[in-house]
Amino acid sequence: MAKPPLLALMILASGAAVVANGVTLAAPLGIAPQSNRLGTAINQDLSARDSAAAQAARQMDLREAAAKAAEARLKSQLETQQGLPPQAAAPQPAAEEQFDGLARIYQAMKPAEAALVFEQLDMDVQMKVAQRMRDRATGMILAKMTPRGAAALTMALARKKANAAPLPPATAAKPTGGEPERLAAPSRTGVASGK
Repeated sequence: MAKPPLLALMILASGAAVVANGVTLAAPLGIAPQSNRLGTAINQDLSARDSAAAQAARQMDLREAAAKAAEARLKSQLETQQGLPPQAAAPQPAAEEQFDGLARIYQAMKPAEAALVFEQLDMDVQMKVAQRMRDRATGMILAKMTPRGAAALTMALARKKANAAPLPPATAAKPTGGEPERLAAPSRTGVASGK
C-alpha cells in the first residue's frame, strides 16, 4: 500500500483551512453563504414577527395619543365650565358624547393596556368614563390598575353614587312621651314565661 506524499496532504489541509477561514470572514461582512429552504423560512418568519410587533407598537402609540388628546380636550372643557355660572355649567351633549366615546375606546382595549393609560387620567375624567363603561370592562381595568389607583377610583365612584342616591325617609317614630321607648327585656321570673 502506497503512502500519500506528505506534500499532497499539506496542500489538502491548507486548502480546507482557506475555505473555512473564508466562510468565517464572510459572515461578519454580511455575505451569507447559500441558505437552504429552512433558513429562508426562518428568516421570513422572523421578519414577519418584527413587522407585526412594529405595527402593534404603532397602534399602541396611536391609542395613547388619542387618549391624551381626548383628556386634554375634556380638561379644557371642564376648566371653561368651571369658570361659567352654575346654571350655564350644565353638561353639554357634545361633552357627554366624548365621554361615551372614551368609554367605548377603553372597553375595546386590552385591560392591562387600558389600565396603564386610564390611571394617568384626571380623577373626574376617570369617574365619568368608568360610569359609562360596562361593569365587566370596568372591573377588568380596575384589576389591572395599581392598588392605589384602583382604590382611589373605587372610592370616588362610591362617593358619587352615595351623593346621587336619595336619602331614605325616617321610618322610626319618635316616642310621644318624655321617656324613650325601651325594648322589653325577657323576664327572669316564671310569670312571664307562663310557669
